[in-house]
Amino acid sequence: MRIAGLLVGLTTLLLAGCVNTPPKPDNPYYAPVTPAPQPVAQPATGSIYNAATAMNIYGDGRAYRVGDIITIELQENTQSSKSASTTVDKTNDTNVSAGTAFGREVALFGNPLSASLSSDNAFDSEGTSDMSNSLNGNITVTVHEVRPNGTLLVRGEKWLTLNQGDEYLRISGIVRPQDIDESNTVVSTKLADARISYSGTGAVHESNVMGWLARFFISPLWPF
Repeated sequence: MRIAGLLVGLTTLLLAGCVNTPPKPDNPYYAPVTPAPQPVAQPATGSIYNAATAMNIYGDGRAYRVGDIITIELQENTQSSKSASTTVDKTNDTNVSAGTAFGREVALFGNPLSASLSSDNAFDSEGTSDMSNSLNGNITVTVHEVRPNGTLLVRGEKWLTLNQGDEYLRISGIVRPQDIDESNTVVSTKLADARISYSGTGAVHESNVMGWLARFFISPLWPF
């Protein structure tokens, strides 16, 4: 009884681990960064130029500081194909005839001591995988860090609340300032160390997800 209870408890824990916790908005990791405070304006001393309120009239509007925003244009298209086939066939026949002693066949209770063994094994497997994914759209993120070499670490998320649930998009990566165009936009294919997540929650999303019990039967935990 104790062993049966232990097996039931272990199975329950394994099945509970297969259940995914739905994500939630306002993840601190993707939260916008507050820009550094601007210096307090000093009283005018007779000069027209004031460093506290000055603006770079020769700038192009591209993001280059922590807290600046940048638009990422998603142009992700991936396609992969894989095929594998294995065939194994093995046949074995072994015959052991009865020996002789003193000119006579060796027998036991009148039966000759002879044996015959035969085995035939065959294995045939075939697997094919074909995958294609596409993700297009735009998401505006903030600069979280300016690296010593000038590259920008950007992160952000976008949530869309629909009538049957939510859809979210999260992205992070490293951008070179020279890859940002004049409209302060960069394509996602130029993000280094990119992390892109697109999924959702709600009834529509859950209807396209396999149940936890079905996932258990096709997981490596299922011994058969």
